[in-house]
Amino acid sequence: MAGTGLVSFFRNSIRRRSARRDVNRDAPQDESKSESARRPGERSPFCYSPGQFFFEYLVVVSLKKKSGSDYEPKIIYQFPKHENLLRGQKEEEERLLQAIPLFCFPDGNHWAPLTEYTSETFSFVLTNVDGSRKIGYCRRLLPVGRGPRFPEVFCIISCLGCFGLFSKILDEVEKRRQISMAVIYPFMQGLRESPFPAPGKTVTIKSFIPESGTELIELTRPLDSWLEHVEFQALLQHLSPENILWLFASVVLERRIIFVAEELSVLSQCIHAVAALLYPFSWAHTYIPVVPECLIDTVCCPTPFMVGVQKRCLEQVLDQPMEEVLLVDLCEGKFLRSVGDERDILPAKLQTEMLTSLKTHNSNNNIQTSEQVNAQVSNTFVQFFVKTVGHYTVHLKWNKSGQSSFQEKTFCKAITSRSCRKFVKRFVRTQMFSLFIQEAERSRITQEGYFQQKVTEYQEQKKKQRRNS
Repeated sequence: MAGTGLVSFFRNSIRRRSARRDVNRDAPQDESKSESARRPGERSPFCYSPGQFFFEYLVVVSLKKKSGSDYEPKIIYQFPKHENLLRGQKEEEERLLQAIPLFCFPDGNHWAPLTEYTSETFSFVLTNVDGSRKIGYCRRLLPVGRGPRFPEVFCIISCLGCFGLFSKILDEVEKRRQISMAVIYPFMQGLRESPFPAPGKTVTIKSFIPESGTELIELTRPLDSWLEHVEFQALLQHLSPENILWLFASVVLERRIIFVAEELSVLSQCIHAVAALLYPFSWAHTYIPVVPECLIDTVCCPTPFMVGVQKRCLEQVLDQPMEEVLLVDLCEGKFLRSVGDERDILPAKLQTEMLTSLKTHNSNNNIQTSEQVNAQVSNTFVQFFVKTVGHYTVHLKWNKSGQSSFQEKTFCKAITSRSCRKFVKRFVRTQMFSLFIQEAERSRITQEGYFQQKVTEYQEQKKKQRRNS
């Protein structure tokens, strides 16, 4: 592997994602290019539209002997194989295929042949130099065979953010792998020929399995697009409601966040969940749910980042020169390092309301589906943004030529609560708020979408309370 080129690729990526708000309108790099009709409150960190392919590649990565007792991950299977690519396209593909093995086995050379291994599902995100993102959905498993052998990783590369849906696809891939690699190809070919469904819609894939006959596999896309890549239950299982709130406070101010866990699945699920708490805003900086061991020093930079590392690399992380970082141990459910002001960032009254909501959820003994948990937890944080910045549309001023400008001073002054105003004055300086406002300035249609619905409901509720008082 051309290590120097790969490290350079990620350093460029870090610089690109960390460009501050004044460098344009650098706008939401990946999302602004896909859905021209997207409105404030409907943003997503991943770009997709109905009708496009489910995935770009399926690759199988295995460990191959390099020298002595060292092994390195290599791609042993790729579908599809693209031909007749233009020079730029070919270079991009080579760079992508060079990076994938490293993220499929981020634990380096710490492997020996195994006879038993519980399959594990995780994901990673690759950010290109232009800001576009691709997700790698991975299933690491032990192939069928006799005697000690290495695990292999089936990795689906897609620009579509939908962890639950791709996890189901990987279930089907793993089932076919137990029969033969040859059975995987027709299934993936059928998937590739099927259009990605619209929110709430289902696509049915026909697939033949020897000795079982033809199966119909239904793949349903969640109705709520901003929750497609999220499992909040994982976050609730590893952090207390208090720590979730203080973590959220740090993320909202775009600080440096490092997550530590033993399992790759825990890292990827928890980091995606934290990023989703920001809805309708999006994390706009370095974002690597699982950092390969050899790249740890390249992401511990002075700009904001949200990254995950395996716990065995903790000492290596602690040796890095870092200032004002929040180090979150997901194994122990505690902070190993913090700035010290995390408890005081959010307005006290709203923080109490959010804490009560999260604790109520935690103490709820009713069996809930993943979708119900996601909706309840998400609503807690959506309401926070509704109450603090939901009045932003009133302070977008339009001139006769149709151009808009955001009146930041009057926006902040309109907040009557002193603690809320103090928070908002800090929040408006973040890149995520700046990009959100830039998107609002480009569109005069602001009263649609889930966030705007919640804003309208809240404002109507306040008017009703004033009439009744």
